[in-house]
Formats: sequence, C-alpha cells, structure tokens
Amino acid sequence: MDYGLALDTALNRLHDEGRYRTFIDIERRRGAYPEAVWRRPDGTERTVTVWCGNDYLGMGQHPAVLAAMHGALDAAGAGSGGTRNISGTTVYHKALEAELADLHGKEAALVFTSAYVANDATLSTLRAIFPGLIIYSDALNHASMIEGVRRGGGEKRIFRHNDLAHLRALLAADDPAAPKLIAFESIYSMDGDFGPVAGICDLAAEFGALTYIDEVHAVGMYGPRGAGVAERDGQMGRIDIINGTLAKAYGVMGGYIAAGARLVDAVRSYAPGFIFTTSLPPAIAAGAAASVRHLKTGGALREAQQLHARMLKMRLKGLGLPVIDHGSHIVPLHVGNPVHCKMLSDTLLETFGLYVQPINFPTVPRGTERLRFTPSPVHDAGRIEVLVNALDRLWAQCGLNCAGRAA
Repeated sequence: MDYGLALDTALNRLHDEGRYRTFIDIERRRGAYPEAVWRRPDGTERTVTVWCGNDYLGMGQHPAVLAAMHGALDAAGAGSGGTRNISGTTVYHKALEAELADLHGKEAALVFTSAYVANDATLSTLRAIFPGLIIYSDALNHASMIEGVRRGGGEKRIFRHNDLAHLRALLAADDPAAPKLIAFESIYSMDGDFGPVAGICDLAAEFGALTYIDEVHAVGMYGPRGAGVAERDGQMGRIDIINGTLAKAYGVMGGYIAAGARLVDAVRSYAPGFIFTTSLPPAIAAGAAASVRHLKTGGALREAQQLHARMLKMRLKGLGLPVIDHGSHIVPLHVGNPVHCKMLSDTLLETFGLYVQPINFPTVPRGTERLRFTPSPVHDAGRIEVLVNALDRLWAQCGLNCAGRAA
C-alpha cells in the first residue's frame, strides 16, 4: 500500500469539502481577557478578540484562581508524581473533590483529567458494576458519552433528541427487571438547547432507571451556586450521576463525576481510565478548587454573561441573521455551508480582528455548519457592536440568505 498517497487522499478530501481544520495560534495574556495575541503564520502579531472560547466567565484569569495555583506550585512542585492509586492523591485532589461533592449536594466526587475521560470511563465501567445494564442515550449526546456507551458493550437504546415519548416507548418495551440508565445532557453545545431534566427524571422514577447527566456546559453557569441546570430546575437530588468539567466556566482543566459514595467508590475501583492515568498536577487541582469555591457565590458573573448573550442574540435577530436561540448562553449562527463558514471565520479574523472558529462536519451534520459565539461577562456592549457590524457587512458579501432562516 502507498501510505503516503492514502494520507494525501484523506487530507485532500477535507480541503475539497471545505472542512479542513486550521489551528489559530493565539497567546492569552493575563488581564487582557477576552483579547489575545494572534501569531500569524508569517510571524507577525495582531491583537484579536476571542469570541469562541470556553472560558465562559473569565475564571482562567481570576486572581483567586491564579493565587491558588501559584501557592500549590510553590508548595508541591509541578506534577502529581503518579496515578491516584500510586502516590498521586494529594491534599489538593481531596480538597477539590470535597468542593465538587458539596457543589452538587452529593456524598462524593471523583476527579479525572478531562470530562471526556470522565464520561468515557464512567459509562464504559457501569456495565461491569451493573450486569445486564441497558443504557438509553440521547441521539445528540457528546462523542465522549457515545464512546463510553459503545466501549462498555451490552444493550443500548438511542432515543430521539429530547423526545420523552420516544424514551418512554423504549423503556416500556424492555424487561421491567433489567437495570437501566438514562444518559443525557443538560445543555447541548452545538445548538445551545436544554435537556428536559424533570421529564427524564420522572421517567427514570417510573421505570426504575438511574439518571446520568452531562452538565459540562452548565456547571458554573446556572443555578444559585453554579451547580448547573439540574440545580436551577430543582432536580439535582433526582440525578444519580453528574458529570462536569473544570475547563469551561471554571477556567482551568479536568473533569469529574459526583454521585453517591458507593457508586463513586465502585467507579474509582473499576474504571481503567481512572486507575491507569496520572492525576492532575496539584496546581491545577488547587486552581480548580478555588474557582469552584468562588463561583458558588458568583451570581453577578453569571447574570452579566447571560445579559451579554441575550444582547448579542437580539442584535443578530434584528439584522435578520439566522441565530439559533434556545435561551442558553451559547449563540450559534447558522451558515449551512462549510466553505462560507470558513470564509466568514477567516475574514472576521483577518479584517476585523475577531476570532470565532467555524464549526463543520463531523461536529455538526452537513448542511448545518455554523459560527458559534460564547459571550462572557466582559464581552460588553462595545465589543458586541463591533462584532455585529462586522457580521452585517460580511453576510451580504458571502451571498447568504439572511431572511427567513432564524431558528
């Protein structure tokens, strides 16, 4: 086989379809958020405004987080020194897990190196804990959840996105005595729509199923203490396993689950993705704990972020642009063509100094390509004005139909 030719063919296919992914080299600078320095391929630099970051509340720049990380780094050094089972459990990891358990009102929490790993490791391990487990998974669940369900083997059922009637039919068709788990998300990040948390909990109670919620895009962002949509909706006590991230609203790195003490102990004891992975550096754990602690009283930051998201959506709608609005903090703008999507992204960056990454297949289905904006508490009215004016100018140049396509 000509391996080189096969590689060229695979890469050229991405270029031909307009969905080859280009990494933008940016340097975040302390105190400048949401501005960053873009290092062009030719070596020149430009200051740009980042509109697509996951540091939703700017906590990656917060003095309390940075101070905690500096303190842990000076006290403990760089790395953790091992896996959690072998010398890699420190006071910083234990303190972080205690903060997370308290956040979600659960007996225990378990920290992983990412929320992807937490989803994959937990969902793939549950079948070893509950033999014969049937997992009911929303059709639009994140790739990490899909992979965890697949790797665990056994029976699975895919219900149509947010379709409670379809989920009910699938649950009713299976053996009432079989162990069951419903896996879903609180906010689906590509469209920014909410999962029907209360309705799923009702079905779980009716059919004797466990509930597993991915709150990755909601922790820090919703609820009185930032515990997520389940807290906002008064459903947190009905959720058996909560998955969250420390890399988005909390601005650091890592993922976790929070659940009952026995369930967390079982995952800790059986999941290869936890057992055989070096633990987070102490400085990361300390910074994450400080961020979680701070945002338990961070209502003002959450309110400012929601306000700016509403402002941006209102302005885009006013121009007749096809913004997708489900009421969350995520602002997707439908483009529907990968070439146009990339062209808009490139021109916003080059001409206006506005960075938003194009979202193309396979992250979203073909024909639904989009730009996805994530305003923060400091993406204020002035920055919104600059972005909206740039989009207004560029949309017509792309030959895109603005009218009649808003979701």
